[in-house]
Amino acid sequence: MRLIYILALGGALAFSACNHMLDVKPHSFSSDNNYYENEEQMLRAVNGVYGRLQGLYTSDFWALTEMRADNTTYQYAEADRGAQQREEIDEFLITASNNYVNNAWSNMYNTIQQANVVLTRIEGVQFADEALKNRYIAEVKFIRATQYFHLVRLFGEVPFHVTEITEPTATFTYKKASIDEVYDLIITDVTFAAQTLPGTEGYGKNDVGRVTKGAAYTLLGEVHLTRKEYSLAVKAFQEVTKLGYTLVNDYADCFSPLAKNNKESIFEVQYDHSIEGENSNFIFMFGPRDAKMDLVGFPGTLGSTNIPTLSIYNAYETDDLRRDKSIALYDHESSKNYQEAQAFGYKMPFIKKFYHAPYLEDGRSNENWPVYRYAHVLLMLAESLQESGEGDPYPHLNAVRQRAGLKPLSGLSKEDLTKAIAHEQRVEVAFENHRWYQLLRTGTAEEVMKKHGVEEKKRLSRLSEASYNIQKHKLLFPIPEREVRLNGISQNQGW
Repeated sequence: MRLIYILALGGALAFSACNHMLDVKPHSFSSDNNYYENEEQMLRAVNGVYGRLQGLYTSDFWALTEMRADNTTYQYAEADRGAQQREEIDEFLITASNNYVNNAWSNMYNTIQQANVVLTRIEGVQFADEALKNRYIAEVKFIRATQYFHLVRLFGEVPFHVTEITEPTATFTYKKASIDEVYDLIITDVTFAAQTLPGTEGYGKNDVGRVTKGAAYTLLGEVHLTRKEYSLAVKAFQEVTKLGYTLVNDYADCFSPLAKNNKESIFEVQYDHSIEGENSNFIFMFGPRDAKMDLVGFPGTLGSTNIPTLSIYNAYETDDLRRDKSIALYDHESSKNYQEAQAFGYKMPFIKKFYHAPYLEDGRSNENWPVYRYAHVLLMLAESLQESGEGDPYPHLNAVRQRAGLKPLSGLSKEDLTKAIAHEQRVEVAFENHRWYQLLRTGTAEEVMKKHGVEEKKRLSRLSEASYNIQKHKLLFPIPEREVRLNGISQNQGW
C-alpha cells in the first residue's frame, strides 16, 4: 500500500526520490522557478497536494465539524485553560479572532493554492501519455473541490481562485464569490474527476490511497444532496454502487491500521507512524486527560478534546454493535474529578475508533482518516431516494443496520423513515467529521443544537449562561479577523 505524500512549503515543494506516496522528510528542495518541467516532477507536485490533507486532519478541523455539533465536547480541566478558544467552538462562544477557525481556513486555502500551482504549471508540461496527465489533473481538481466544499459549508460566500497566485497584482481581488459560483466550480471539478479517474483497479500497489472514480462520484453525490438536487444525488451514488465496494464484516476494521484501504474504503487520508512526519496523532488529541500512561504508555497528559457527549452515547440502539467499537470508557479514580464523566458512572468516554495500541513513539499514531466509506454512501443514497421519491431506501439502510447487528426496518411513515435514515447516518459515521454538515444539510442545526445546549447545561454546571446561545448567523463561522483586516474580505453577517 503506500501513497507517498510530500508536503508543500509555501510556494515551493519539498521533494523526495522515493516511489511510494507517503514519504519521510524531504531530502531536497526545488524552487518554483526550476521545477514542474517533466512528468516525474509533476507526480511529486501532485503528491504534495495530497500531503496538504494530512495537516488538515491532524489539526483541529474536527472541532468545526464534530465539537460544533452534538457528538463531542471537551474534558474541562480547571488547571489548564490553554485551549479555551477550541472550547468556545463547542459552546458557540467564538469570535472572529478564534485561532482554530483561522488555522482551518489557512489549511484549506494553502491546499487550494498548492492545487492551483499544479493545475497552472501542468499545462506546459509534455507527457508521453495524455491520459496520465489528465488523471493528475483530475486528482488535484478533486482535492481542490473538497476544500471549497468545506469552506462554502462552514463560511458561506468565500473568495475563490482557480489559478496559481504568485503575488497580488492590481487586478487581484479577495472579493467573495457567491455560494452558487463556488458550487459551480466544485461541480465542474468533481464531474471532470468522475469522468476521468479510474476505479481502484486502475492503480498499482504503490498508488493505493489515490483519488478514484468512486471517491469523485461520492463527493459529487454529497454536493448534490447538500444542494437538495436529490435526483442528481441518486444518480451519482448509484454510480458508486457499480464499482465493487462492499461493507467489511467487522465495523472496527474500517478504522484499524491493520485494515487500511479495505473494500469499504472509498477515500482515506494516508498516515504512517513508521515514517517521520507522516504519522497521525488522533488518540493523543482525543484521549482522556489523565489516561496517557494507561492508554498509550507514555507519561504526561492526553488532549482530552473531541470527547463523546452523553447525547451520542445514548443515540445508539441497545443492540448496536457500533457503540462499543466507537466509544470506550476510561475507568480511573481521576474521572471523579470531571463532570463530563459523571453521567457515565464516573468513567471518561473517548473515541475508540482512533485508539489502537501499542504506540511506538509518543505523539505518533498510525490510523488513516476515513473521509468516505461505502456505508456512508449507502445511507446518503437512502436519504436521496427518500427525498426524491425515486426508489426504495430500505435495502441500503438495512444493509448498514445488518452489519451493526440491528433488525431491518420496514413500513415506516415518510417522516419516521426520514428520521431513521438521519439517525443511522449519525451513529454510523460518528466522529468522522460529518455531523455538523448533516445538521446543516437537513435544516435541523438550530433545533438540535438548542436542545443539546439545554441538555448540556443541565449536566455540566461549569457552562455559563451565554453557552449555546444559538442564533441563525452562527450556523456559519465568522471570516477570520486577520483576513478581514489584511485582505479586505467582508465579514459574514452578524459577526
